This record gives sequence, C-alpha cells and structure tokens, in this order.
Amino acid sequence: MNFNDKAISTHPKYRKGRRKRSRWLRLGLYLLLAGFLWIVYVLSQIGSVERSPAVVGSANEPFDVGIVLGAAMWGDEPSPGLEERLLQSLEDYEEGKFRYFILSGGLDSVNNKYTEAEGMANYLETHGVPRDVMLLENNATSTYENLEFSQKIMEERGLTSALIITHTYHGNRALEMAEVLHYSNPKLSLTESKVLKPVTNVTREVLAYTKWKLVQLGFAIGIK
Repeated sequence: MNFNDKAISTHPKYRKGRRKRSRWLRLGLYLLLAGFLWIVYVLSQIGSVERSPAVVGSANEPFDVGIVLGAAMWGDEPSPGLEERLLQSLEDYEEGKFRYFILSGGLDSVNNKYTEAEGMANYLETHGVPRDVMLLENNATSTYENLEFSQKIMEERGLTSALIITHTYHGNRALEMAEVLHYSNPKLSLTESKVLKPVTNVTREVLAYTKWKLVQLGFAIGIK
C-alpha cells in the first residue's frame, strides 16, 4: 500500500462509508436468514396438519355439511386438482360422514359458463349425488371467503357442524381460517394430490400462508 492508498483508507469519509456498507451487508444477511427461517416454519406448519386431531378418519355421526373448497375450473369441467377434492367428498358422503354438500367457489373468468360451485355440482350429479343435498355458494374468490360465505349458508339453515374437504397442503391454512371465523369445532378431510406439481404447489402455498398471516395480523390490530 503506497502513501496515497493509506491516506484514502484512513480518511474519515472512507471509514464512514465502509462502516455503512458493512451495516447494510449485515442487514441483508439478517433478512435472508429471517426469510429462510420463515420458509422452514411455514413448511413445518403445512406438514403438521396430517398429525392434527382435526383430521377425521371416521365419524361416529354425520356432520351437518361437507364443505368442498373450490379450485380452478377448466372450461366447463373441474380441473384435475378440483376433481381430487370432489372424489374425496364423494367418498366421505358415501361413507355417511356428512348430510349436505356446501360447494363453494365463484366465477374464475367472465368467459366461464359455470362458477366453481356450479361446476362441482354438475360433476357430483353425474356421479349420482342428488341436487337436493347440494348447497351452492357462488361468490367466493379466496379460501377465507369460501369459509366465510359457507358459514352464512350454515347459519341461515341452522346447520352447525362442518367437515372441510380440501388438499393436504391446504388443510392447515383452511383450519386456521375456520377457527378465526369461529366455526364450532371444525374438522378436516384431506386428500393428497397426485396431479399437482409439488414444487410449484408448495411454493404457492408458502406465499398464500404468508399472506394469510399478514391478514390475520391485520385482524388482530383492527384492520379488515
């Protein structure tokens, strides 16, 4: 190091800039670590649902409703992912686990002929389910709305117990939302997806769960 380099390195402005860069670097590392730990936490929450006592294997007496949470329609037909939920609901219904379906989901696109709820009802009817045991909720555009609007249908009809039917990856978030909405002892019936891409799906759920926790924080401080 020559005299000029030494002079620059010991100049107060240089030292101040170096300390500032060091602080920003540490902050960046802390944020990366926090993000990594948060992802690990969310993944543990997603995976923990299978061990939850809320997951129903068999029912001693039927729930009033089985709420099938909507997912995408492919044209006039349920997407393969939504079909998995419907097949799970059919199995539960045939085993006598609930009396009425609540099919929840609004219109995916203005170009669609049917809402998610209507598409599910059409599918179930072709599989032998009578229309008079299906209650349709045609407006929800999110999981929270699925549960909120389905709860209103239950209240209007004097129905109290609910089995929430969805995918395993989605179960923990759905259960948390049902508890925030004060469902009476909500239970889950879960299906493991064989058609959805695991990495894409889990990544999307990590983001959705993070958004939900921010919304939940907003509820806690009075922001709706």
